[in-house]
Amino acid sequence: MQINWESTINQIFSDTLTCPRCSLGYAELVVSYSRRTSLNSYAPRHRECPRGNECEARKLITLCEVCANEENVPGMKADADQLLEAYIIDCRRDLEDALDYLSDLWRDDIDLGTNNLEKRLEDVDPNTYKDEIAWRDRLESEYLSYHSEFRKRKIRIPHPGWVSEYVEEILSLGYETQLGN
Repeated sequence: MQINWESTINQIFSDTLTCPRCSLGYAELVVSYSRRTSLNSYAPRHRECPRGNECEARKLITLCEVCANEENVPGMKADADQLLEAYIIDCRRDLEDALDYLSDLWRDDIDLGTNNLEKRLEDVDPNTYKDEIAWRDRLESEYLSYHSEFRKRKIRIPHPGWVSEYVEEILSLGYETQLGN
């Protein structure tokens, strides 16, 4: 099953929550994290993962209570506002991972010669750099959609200082960001 992310996020924004497993509407869904590949199709933010259904990364899972019990997924019930908060926090985690990768972790994935140790990712592997920038741009756009929805609902954004810390770090690396300057 492939989740239509745009439909999912629009449902959250309209306070209508649909279980991705049974397709029924609920006021609350069970929210949990899992690495189980069998649950990948119930992780709305997992779309476009290059590893697809084989991905063993930790993912935010949302299911109705009945489906969560049937899939043996423990978690907490969340309404639309709480689910929105879970998504923005999960998106931040992915943005921090992208920042860490751009700053240093990419060096673990590429066999660097001694004359490339001080170079930046875009100089050593332009294709990987292009993919990472596209991924980060998508995450930043997603983050901005959550941020906008918090404002529209007139509810406090959790940990609002996070944005300025992220922006400072990404700018100090010499990269641009959609989140401000």
